[in-house]
Amino acid sequence: MKWDPRRYLTYADERGRPFFDLLARVNAVDPTTVVDLGCGPGNLTATLAERWPGARIHGVDSSPEMIAAAPDAERVTFAVADLRAWLDDAEPVDVLLSNATLQWVDGHLDLLPRLATRVRPGGWLAFQVPGNFVEPSHAICTELAAEPQYAAHLAGIAVPAAHDPADYYRVLAGQGMRVDAWETTYLHVLHGPDAVFDWVSGTGARPTIQALPDELREEFVAEFKARLRAAYPDDGGGVLLPFRRVFAVAHRSGEAQ
Repeated sequence: MKWDPRRYLTYADERGRPFFDLLARVNAVDPTTVVDLGCGPGNLTATLAERWPGARIHGVDSSPEMIAAAPDAERVTFAVADLRAWLDDAEPVDVLLSNATLQWVDGHLDLLPRLATRVRPGGWLAFQVPGNFVEPSHAICTELAAEPQYAAHLAGIAVPAAHDPADYYRVLAGQGMRVDAWETTYLHVLHGPDAVFDWVSGTGARPTIQALPDELREEFVAEFKARLRAAYPDDGGGVLLPFRRVFAVAHRSGEAQ
């Protein structure tokens, strides 16, 4: 499955807001190493060099297409790697971030203790994941994909999933970390005849759409668009897309960085 950085960045401002809301609760003063797991096209990762001018910033993403689109920035490096492979080899860092990535990792709640081990004493682990998978934007895709003509082609397709703030709190607190976990529902105002499709086809629905053969993909997309337009009508001022996100920031006690 190939990601499309250009499509993903169509709503760069809206997708970036949760990143900065997450970052606002990370109180690292002067870290030396900061890693962004699932950095995508790296536009947000590059801003970390401004936040922490003394740090080395490293972005990791499993998509070569995303990494190829990453910007050149001083003290910022990027690499193509699977998140789990990075965990196997990485030394602990001062700040470990993950923005809208863990929802793609099967069993990521069980992975959190391993992520916590990659945070130095005094360091920070922070992530956010979408928590809106029961909303029409995603539920319609799931229902449509279950129809027989499509389902035969979609076995084993990656489907994003997330947990509630309390679930993340319990796991990270169990690692001896001080945890701040919360959720926020953003109300995005989108414009265009198929604005919600444009949003989800760049993220959550993309694996499903790409897995279909050409002759079925066009049919699927047409029906998906029609159902989304019915679920998210435009009253003339744009389409309102409520989007719940779940956040967790965990601090490991020890000498401050």
